[in-house]
Amino acid sequence: MENQNPVSAVRVSRRRLMKAGVAASAAKIAGIPITVIAANEAAAAEQGIKWTKGVCRFCGTGCGLLVGTKNGKIVATKGDPDCEVNRGLTCMKGYYNSEIIYGKDRLTQPLMRRTNGKFDKNGKFEPVSWKEAFDELEKHWRKAYQELGPTGVGIFGSGQYTIPEGVAVVKLLKAGFRSNNIDPNARLCMASAVVGMYQTFGVDEPSACYHDLEITQNLVLWGNNPAEAHPVLWNRIVAAKRANPGYKIFNIQTHPTLSSRFADVDIIFKPNTDLAIANYILREIMHRGCYDKDFIEKHCIFATGPYDIGYGMRPTEKFAYPAERDTQAKQVKKVLSEDEAIAQRKAPGEAVEQKNAGGPAGNHWQITIEDFKKGVEPYTLEFVSRVAKGNPDESTSDFAKKLKMLADVYCDKANRVLSTGCMGTNQHQRGSWINEQLYAIHLLMGKQAKPGSSMFSLTGQPSACGTCREVGTFSHRLPSDMLVANPAHRAKAEKIWGLPEGTLNGQVGFDAMKMVRGLEDGSMRVLWTQVVNIFQSLPNATHWLKAARKPENFIVVADAYPTFSAKNAADLILPAAMIFEKWGAYGNGERRTNGWSQMVQAPGEAKSDVWMMLEFAKRFKVKECWCEQKLPGGKTLPNVLDKAKAMGIDPEASLYDVVFHNAFAKKVAWPDPLYKGVHCGTAEDLGDGWFPEKALYEEYWQFTQGAHQIAHFDEVVKGHGIVWPYINGKSISYRFNGMYDPFCNGADFLFYGPLMKAIPSGNLDAVTDKTPKPLPGKAKIFFRPYAEAVEVPDSHYDLWFDTGRFMEHWHTGSMTGRVAALHKALPEGMLYMNAADAKARGIADGDRIKITSRRATVFAKACIGGRMPVTRGITFAAFFDENVQMNQLCLDATCPLSLEPDYKKCAIRVEKA
Repeated sequence: MENQNPVSAVRVSRRRLMKAGVAASAAKIAGIPITVIAANEAAAAEQGIKWTKGVCRFCGTGCGLLVGTKNGKIVATKGDPDCEVNRGLTCMKGYYNSEIIYGKDRLTQPLMRRTNGKFDKNGKFEPVSWKEAFDELEKHWRKAYQELGPTGVGIFGSGQYTIPEGVAVVKLLKAGFRSNNIDPNARLCMASAVVGMYQTFGVDEPSACYHDLEITQNLVLWGNNPAEAHPVLWNRIVAAKRANPGYKIFNIQTHPTLSSRFADVDIIFKPNTDLAIANYILREIMHRGCYDKDFIEKHCIFATGPYDIGYGMRPTEKFAYPAERDTQAKQVKKVLSEDEAIAQRKAPGEAVEQKNAGGPAGNHWQITIEDFKKGVEPYTLEFVSRVAKGNPDESTSDFAKKLKMLADVYCDKANRVLSTGCMGTNQHQRGSWINEQLYAIHLLMGKQAKPGSSMFSLTGQPSACGTCREVGTFSHRLPSDMLVANPAHRAKAEKIWGLPEGTLNGQVGFDAMKMVRGLEDGSMRVLWTQVVNIFQSLPNATHWLKAARKPENFIVVADAYPTFSAKNAADLILPAAMIFEKWGAYGNGERRTNGWSQMVQAPGEAKSDVWMMLEFAKRFKVKECWCEQKLPGGKTLPNVLDKAKAMGIDPEASLYDVVFHNAFAKKVAWPDPLYKGVHCGTAEDLGDGWFPEKALYEEYWQFTQGAHQIAHFDEVVKGHGIVWPYINGKSISYRFNGMYDPFCNGADFLFYGPLMKAIPSGNLDAVTDKTPKPLPGKAKIFFRPYAEAVEVPDSHYDLWFDTGRFMEHWHTGSMTGRVAALHKALPEGMLYMNAADAKARGIADGDRIKITSRRATVFAKACIGGRMPVTRGITFAAFFDENVQMNQLCLDATCPLSLEPDYKKCAIRVEKA
């Protein structure tokens, strides 16, 4: 491996560039006059640098960049002034995109655990050739595939996949190996938002855009902290607030955050009681009679579903640690607290069997408006103020005043209101419910999909939307909002991909948590992780680390750096090319697709993830995968080889030749005359004359025709971010609104999503008429009750624990932790505590402490107050530091509908170490 920093020799005096070039560029963007001398300094500093349009590697904001290269190295990045998202600005992470690929320990060749030249599960990592690496992976993959079928193997993907990478992995697994065991870490951040949209609108992806942050009159932050997590959007918010004195920010959180500093009203609630607050707002709307009757009659129906849905945990304590078993037992039976009982119209202390846990959790049915009113009736201001107040040092009356202020804003028909959710509403044991409740508030008031008024789900990763959700890198999805369980959707995908009828597997694969649980229980044996560091990021990770090291399991980590997962879980490490070392495109949180070309070569033997998947596909023949296959539950996939032969497909051909290097792909040639002088590492490494990233993207483009239509590959590479739907060269900003969206077909509003648009009817408790009633063009206004968190503080584990992100670091710090300036700014993970809680435990600021949950013990430093001044009873930590494994403390309960883990609430004990 190369240890020197390869960019150091061509830094063109970075300090000079920063002071002159970047400062002058920022001044120009901001419209600030600069002197001739300053302009000349800027020009001199940038002499010899080639600037190419790019996209930021980090959060879901989707900032455009200009990337400076010189002598084959990236030497600088700055904001793209032509990108509407950031208008030339970057946050501190965005600025350091130029340094993330030049860490001293960058992986440059495959590494395998070996002893005496042979693979050894307990051996030390040694360099190997790509052939040796793939030989070993093939051996383990083939064995698991033959013995367990398509569910014996899987790939854990990423919201940081480029769109071509997402298409490649979906085709490799779903079309090639007929396995739906692909799930991304977007399951860990956005799945609840997806289910909320699916069930409410029948289609995924937001109806609003970032411009709404500036034109709204009231911004309500539900469980998100954009000052830390989306700094460029926060800059736009703060600028709008300063320009418009009437602009109000309501910050609804479980403890104060950096966003609190600009909030007009800070509402601190007890974890999980946001459900109760939303129902209070809904009750006020109904009681005040201010709902939009005409909008509701034309465009909405009311709905509900079962309450007894569990908490997304296993229904057995077989694999639980002894300390976990009391929490685990609630997956089967939950004793209702007094507040839960009132909220759900049941008896306090009632032991409720969770009969609808699992698949039935997502069932729902139509109810009347009178039933809806009955459902929200218990959520009075008095009740919710008592249940939801999260700051023990705030009076109930003061808390109630804030709730009433919030209700007044939502109930004012003339107000423009934008609600935003992110991890707080998604990483939630009832994440799908709280998303649906927020849509319900906006739909009742007729304030959805209107400029300045919507519920808008912010996105955490650069292409969680554009790749994971749209391309379909989930265990249940196909491209463009299609589902594997739908025969018509499978047929469409088979036609576009040129597959025999019946090839695709209709059984939903393993979701993220089920994959690592599968390693533990033996239902899956080979896991390949791509662009993720899951053994650091997953909750309750001590289980999965132990499972990874079981002799029968084989773990592959493809990454650019030796991450915690690589060093502690992997058997094989594959060196991956990073963002500007390959071609790609991301889709951000407002449906904006932005692409880039390859700008520099990957170091050493590092390869693109697309190349890895295509090269691996060469090792398996069609006849091995498209024969009859056994599935769990006694089901089988049919043999489609005769149908393949009838289509001219040779059963002896490789998956590469049939699934990837097909007739469509061969038409997309490399070199591409549009990109003279530009490299494509994937095409050059394959060496057979086609342009894989472009071909994969363009093949996927065929799925998007209609209301999901995206721009073509060349348009997104050359453009500065294009919002879809993109029809005849024009982007549609607001979906479902007939003033903007042609797919409304002349209606003022049309919620045209097709999914789950025929449902039975009933009352608040059950279905009374099983006949599905079609609901074309309608959105659903859901009643969802308050449910207590499955694990709450007690006398032993007496503090709440919350996790999140700081602006200096990205996720597990595998990139930002290698940037000296960012590491220096925030060098270690700490536990943020309230001063009173610390004092009661004899803990001072900076003390080393022992943090214990039912799942793990972690040691860290205490931080009292600081940038995260938490209230009494709750603590906070970020998870970027691999030396402080904070997520091992977390509970692996999930939202039962979305299967997204809840990182925001569990109980811990803190002691001085």
